[in-house]
Amino acid sequence: MKAVWRVADVRAAEAGLMATLPPGTLMARAAAGLARRCALLLADRGGVYGARVLLLVGSGDNGGDTLYAGAHLARRGAAVSALLVTPGRAHAEGLAALRAAGGRLVDRPPAVVDLVLDGIFGIGGTGGLRETAEQLAASLVRYCGRDGDRATVVAVDVPSGVAVDTGHVPLAASGRPAAVRADVTVAFGAWKPALVVGPAAPLAGQVELVDIGLGPWLRGTPALQVVEWSDVVGWWPRLGPSSEKYSRGVVGVATGSRTYPGAAVLSVAGALAGPTGLVRYAGGARSDVVRRHPSVIATDRVAGAGRVQAWVCGSGLGTGEQAAAELRAVLAAPVPVVLDADALTLLVDGSLADRLRDRDAPIVVTPHDREFTRLCGEEPGADRVAAVLRLAAWMNATVLLKGDRTVIGTPDGRAYVNPTGSPALATGGTGDVLAGLLGSLLAAGLAPEQAAATAAYLHGLAGRQAARGGPVTAPDVAAALRPVIAPLLD
Repeated sequence: MKAVWRVADVRAAEAGLMATLPPGTLMARAAAGLARRCALLLADRGGVYGARVLLLVGSGDNGGDTLYAGAHLARRGAAVSALLVTPGRAHAEGLAALRAAGGRLVDRPPAVVDLVLDGIFGIGGTGGLRETAEQLAASLVRYCGRDGDRATVVAVDVPSGVAVDTGHVPLAASGRPAAVRADVTVAFGAWKPALVVGPAAPLAGQVELVDIGLGPWLRGTPALQVVEWSDVVGWWPRLGPSSEKYSRGVVGVATGSRTYPGAAVLSVAGALAGPTGLVRYAGGARSDVVRRHPSVIATDRVAGAGRVQAWVCGSGLGTGEQAAAELRAVLAAPVPVVLDADALTLLVDGSLADRLRDRDAPIVVTPHDREFTRLCGEEPGADRVAAVLRLAAWMNATVLLKGDRTVIGTPDGRAYVNPTGSPALATGGTGDVLAGLLGSLLAAGLAPEQAAATAAYLHGLAGRQAARGGPVTAPDVAAALRPVIAPLLD
C-alpha cells in the first residue's frame, strides 16, 4: 500500500532532512525531477527545444521549484515565460536562475503554449484560489501549443487551490472549482491526501512521485493508505489440494424480496464471483435466484439457511417488520456481516443499537453519501476520511463509504482509499454486486478492512472493464468481475 501523509508530517520530514543537507538541495532535487517529467511530456509534442512553456508562479517554495524547473527547460532550448501571480513575492534565487537561463517575465500568457506549470501555491495554500489566480486556472483550457492541441497542464506538488489534507475543493464565486485541473501532478517526496481522495483527486490527473529523500524522515501514522494490486494479490485466498466447498467458506445472502428480486440476483452474483465455495440464499426472491444461479442453496428465511461464515444483508430487503426480523436474525449470528441499503435504513431509528453493541463478530457497513447522512445526521462534508473514521468508531464497525474514491475506515482509526473507482459505477444495482463480493471475502477469512478494500478495488476494475462496452448496468459489472479476478487465480 502507498502511505499518504498530512502536510504537518511532510513539513516535519522536510525540516529534518534539510538540516542534514546543504541549503537549497531539497529544492534542487524537486526542480530536477519536475523538469525531467516536463521534458518527457514535451518529447511527445515535438521535443523540448523550441517548446513554449508558461510558468504560473506564486510565492514561496512551490514557486521556487517552478522557477528552477523552468530554468532547466530554458537551458535545453525551451522558450520559457513566467507569469508572477504575486509580483514582488517570487522566490528571488529561482527568479534569478530563470533569467540567467534565458527565461523571461510576462504580464499575460503568450499566444502559443505547449506546457503550463502550475506553481501558484503548494501544500501551504488554503482556501482555494484567489480571484486572479482562479481566472488564470479557468483560462488554461484555452491555451494551445505548436501542434494545435490543448496545452498540457502540470501541477507542482499538488494542484493549486485544493485542500491538501482533505481533498476538498472550494468553489469560486463563478461556481467553478477554485483550483487548477492538471493533466499531470509531479508530487515531491510523499503522497498527500488531495492526490488520492475527495473531489481534488480527479483534478490531479496522472500523479508521479519524485523521490527527494523524505522516506526515512516520514514518521508517525499516515493519514491513510492507498490500496494497490499487490495488496489484493497478497490477500486473495489460495486453493490447496485439500480445499473443498466448506473449507473455502460459505457466505449467506439475505437480500432482495418478491418486490425487488433483482437485488438478490445481483448480490448473489457478486458473492459467486468471490473466493468462497458455497452461497446460501435466504429471502423472498428464492425462485429468481435459483433460476439464475442454480448452484445456490436457497431458502425463505435466515433461520433456515444453515451454517455460514458471513452474512450479507440489506439490498432490496425492504423496511417492514419482516425485513427487520431478518436483519435481527443476521445480527444474532456470531459471524461477520455486511450491512447495505435497506439494512442501513433499518438501523437509523436506533432500535437495533443494542444488537450492534453486543456483537463480537465484525460488521461492515457500505453506505453511499445519502445513507451516510441518514446514519450520522450530517453529510460526510469536506473531510471524507475524518467523517468515515467518526462513523466507524461510533458504530464499532468498518465503514466503506462509496464514491469515486471509496474510503474505508476502521474502528481503531485506520483509513484506506480505493484508486480504481469509476463514474460508470454510478448506476442502480452495482452496490448490490459489491456487497455480495465483500461478503464472500469475509466468509473466506479476510479481515474486515482487507475484505472491504479488496472488494472495492476489484469492483472498480470491473466497472472500468464494463464501461469499455458502452453504458454500464449492474449485470455488466457482475459479469466483468470474473475476467478481472481471473489473474488472481494463477
